[in-house]
Amino acid sequence: MPRREFDRALQDLIDDLLELGDMVDRAIERSVGALRNRDIDGARQVAHDDRHINAKRFQIEERCLLLLATQQPMARDLRTIAAVMNMITDLERMGDHAEGIAKITIMLGHEPLVKPLIDIPKMADKARDMLRRSLKAFVEGDVAAAKTIATEDDEVDGLHEQVYRELIDRMIANPDNIQRATYLLWVSHNLERIADRVTNICERIVFTATGRMEEMNVSKY
Repeated sequence: MPRREFDRALQDLIDDLLELGDMVDRAIERSVGALRNRDIDGARQVAHDDRHINAKRFQIEERCLLLLATQQPMARDLRTIAAVMNMITDLERMGDHAEGIAKITIMLGHEPLVKPLIDIPKMADKARDMLRRSLKAFVEGDVAAAKTIATEDDEVDGLHEQVYRELIDRMIANPDNIQRATYLLWVSHNLERIADRVTNICERIVFTATGRMEEMNVSKY
């Protein structure tokens, strides 16, 4: 394959990655929106549409493998393809977390929430912002932005800890709240994991640009 054609194929691969990222971003938005609005049908649609995210991930992976097998790329090109393969796995898992939130909404049904949704939407907004900016950083090869975004995972962790404390307090105060509070804990955990996976993407950005693997935002515990 001539260099021009290879560059086009690589760009198509990156465009598909961005499309997958947009699909995941929308899934997160719709899943939390369905929870906020108690939209059971909307939650079912999010869960149903997760199969499209899975299919897109496998399509991109097949294209990555084809380029590796037929073109034997070297240096930066090889790192880019390897990074894409890792990033699509994280994106697909983020889609699973969004699906998980949708399924929790279905399980909650129309039962009243044990607490107003304040920190959970903040977590979703922050995680989505981190996701969008990380994909932009990948396209631009912006290592500094990737490192900054990775540190922002602490904000999501802090919100998760706040949700955890509040829900535990409500469980202790009234055991009748335990099941519904547990459902919201699962929602918060899914959003916390999404932000963690954005950190993984940031690590791949640094790898693509520099050839060095760096673990970012290492646990303080």
